[in-house]
Amino acid sequence: MRSLTDVQPLTPQLTNEQVIERLKADRLVEGPQHASDDYIEALKRTLIVSADTELISAPSYLGAAADAPDTSSYMSVISIVQDELGHAHIAYRMLRDLGVDVDELVYGRRPEEFKYPYAFDVPLETWEEMIVANAFYDRAGFVLLSDVFDHTTYVPWKRALVKVDREETFHLRHGERWIKKLAKDEDWHRKIQAAMDWMFILTLEWFGLPDDLKKHGGQLSYGLKGQTNDQLRQTWMSATVPFAEEHDFDVPAHLDEETGQYVMDCDFPLAFDPEKKEWDHGKGEVTWDDVIARWRAKGPANQRFVGSLQRGHRMLLDAA
Repeated sequence: MRSLTDVQPLTPQLTNEQVIERLKADRLVEGPQHASDDYIEALKRTLIVSADTELISAPSYLGAAADAPDTSSYMSVISIVQDELGHAHIAYRMLRDLGVDVDELVYGRRPEEFKYPYAFDVPLETWEEMIVANAFYDRAGFVLLSDVFDHTTYVPWKRALVKVDREETFHLRHGERWIKKLAKDEDWHRKIQAAMDWMFILTLEWFGLPDDLKKHGGQLSYGLKGQTNDQLRQTWMSATVPFAEEHDFDVPAHLDEETGQYVMDCDFPLAFDPEKKEWDHGKGEVTWDDVIARWRAKGPANQRFVGSLQRGHRMLLDAA
């Protein structure tokens, strides 16, 4: 009897035009047999980013958990780490079902080949950074995956995201509750503000290039997601900016009452020093080419975080 991993994935059977017609008729995609090669490639790109992001959040959050104020708080973060690993497993399993060699994807790639937001390459080192990451980063993840859940035409992912959506809600609420609790203390307010100063703009980058520079259109044309990058940024700010203002924190964005859009109060994008965790406001606005160059160079924690995830697999191979 063959194992599940021996079963060959189904081959895409449709042309791009047939897929578009299928989607226009409100018929969703249950598997490759209802898709085209281009649809599957766009889906794979999207799933890899999602899976890598969930996976790399585990060592990032684990490092900050060491600064938790008590055992209960530490265990809350460990629970979040466990959830993130589960979310990564879901996305990697769907990639395996699409014929991707997931073992090679996770354990064979070099650290710089992983595809996740640059924010996770900047290590979280304190409790205030941990809770702001929950409030900002997990809010970004929630916005992205909620959009996928609401709009994706790929049915297996829609089903899987029911569980993921609930757990991501817990993660972001964990951060918001702690921020609300500590904001009344002057010293904690100052430390949380310092974390927000560098993490707010870094989270804005999370959603990728602005719409006029976006290269891959398959996510929208094939209905893998519903909102554009800039629309997703607006959705994130519509929750994050009012929350910060409610608790007397300063973030560099405000609601323009005339347009109903959130606008930046500083230049964007900006140059960033990941070692100092500082934005170079004096230099002013940089180009997105500059930002892409920073993303490709990776940040200070890239090698360490990916190495920690791959270490056990290497040890097993060496012992074999």
